[in-house]
Amino acid sequence: MGIFGYIPFVPFGFDFTYIILLPAIILALYAQAKVKSTFQKYLSVPASSRLTGAMVARQLLQQNGISDVRVEMVSGNLSDYYDPRKKVLRLSPDVYESNSLAALGVAAHETGHAVQDYTGYFALNLRAGFLPVANFGSTLSFPLLIIGFLMNSDFLIRLGVFAFAGVVLFQLITLPVEFNASSRAIAMLVDGGYIRSNEVGPAKKVLSAAALTYVAATVVAILNLVRLLILSGMFGRRDD
Repeated sequence: MGIFGYIPFVPFGFDFTYIILLPAIILALYAQAKVKSTFQKYLSVPASSRLTGAMVARQLLQQNGISDVRVEMVSGNLSDYYDPRKKVLRLSPDVYESNSLAALGVAAHETGHAVQDYTGYFALNLRAGFLPVANFGSTLSFPLLIIGFLMNSDFLIRLGVFAFAGVVLFQLITLPVEFNASSRAIAMLVDGGYIRSNEVGPAKKVLSAAALTYVAATVVAILNLVRLLILSGMFGRRDD
């Protein structure tokens, strides 16, 4: 789900509580622009190793003793991710085929998730355990809130808020997972000699810009939970 995927609509005309979200929306727009501009900037800067993102990912997996994870190319732009269920590390064409600092940073970051999975990193396992809760919340919080407000049902409104709280919790758990993957990425790239000391800064800038999108999504979710709590207090009704 994207940065703006956590904003349920309340069916009563203009909802002034959306003002609460303005700082988060501004941060989200900045984060999206920042990650795109930073990635494009360093996509044109080749790494000294001259290895592509796919090559680096495969070598890093091997160096960490991981032999059951495939590296594949997936369509899209900045669509890179690691699938722990299928043991597949999927890289976008700009990362898979490029030998740029941006490509190596992203490839190493996704490899960091594979290493987390292989080593049983607690936060990653915790996030996986909360995934059904987040899916439930993102799918049903909206209809529960809508029906609750239309029926003046305090129970359904509160259930919708609690469901959305599960989404917020998932977002909070995601942050340490992403930060840790980025830390692992830089360490692996430096230790393996894939980037030189003067290339560490640009690689960190790419990963920091990407991390900002997760921070923005979390802020959007938290502030939206705040406005839902306000709305539930303003419009909640006791069932007869």
